[in-house]
Amino acid sequence: MLTLSCKAQQIYSLRPTETNLPENSYQRDTNNELPAYEGTWKGTWDNKMLFITFKKITNEYDTDFKYYRDYLIGKFKVLDSNGNVLFDNTNTNDDNAKILGVNFRRYGDKYSLIYLDSDLCNTTGNISISFVDSSKTKLNWKYFYHNEIVTVDCPYYNSEIPQPLPKDIVLTKQ
Repeated sequence: MLTLSCKAQQIYSLRPTETNLPENSYQRDTNNELPAYEGTWKGTWDNKMLFITFKKITNEYDTDFKYYRDYLIGKFKVLDSNGNVLFDNTNTNDDNAKILGVNFRRYGDKYSLIYLDSDLCNTTGNISISFVDSSKTKLNWKYFYHNEIVTVDCPYYNSEIPQPLPKDIVLTKQ
């Protein structure tokens, strides 16, 4: 006697934000919201220019939370006023992107991301982005920097760690 059991994968929307999703479920972009963020965005601050490219990752398994999800990743390049490259991680593979999407905030239309940079003494930060205009060509960016522990093996141990990202900027879609 052969018994087959089949269980369908449970699908959850990115909105409202769910917590404690069951193992092997799928937090999916059912409203197709993430593609509006995809592409290259540009902004200037403190005589520097930021180019950031967002890309949607689909049905990726999250080993920490043990479910599948759709989210954005971000790769960026920062130039000084003379066009010299200050920071550039645009050629890293997607698995090593320094900016990773988390979720939409429970209230409002803000999408949350985290910044993790092992090249800058394990600098971390929280980012929130939201559209400024109905045509979705301008993006409000807020970055909250964290770096509580700087160890002696950090090249910036006795100096200030460079900040590659602006705290508050409006980006324009290119």
